[in-house]
Amino acid sequence: MISTVTTTVSSMASSMVSSLGVGASLGIVAVVSLIGLLIVKELASTESKFSKLAKSLSVAILPLLMIFVGIVAIKIVEVL
Repeated sequence: MISTVTTTVSSMASSMVSSLGVGASLGIVAVVSLIGLLIVKELASTESKFSKLAKSLSVAILPLLMIFVGIVAIKIVEVL
């Protein structure tokens, strides 16, 4: 199962790299989604009745945060 997922992810990554336009647009969507979810989490954490929502948003934020770090790392490598 893990090898199937690894193969799928690596093939998707190589196809996105080959078509830079699609990769860039997916990066923009990921960053905008991350910003939106961080705003919603911050607003939900201020109210005690939305504390479960604030905790559950971490499930969606963590993968998007890893994508964001990857994008930043790639841009830094490009500059250097």
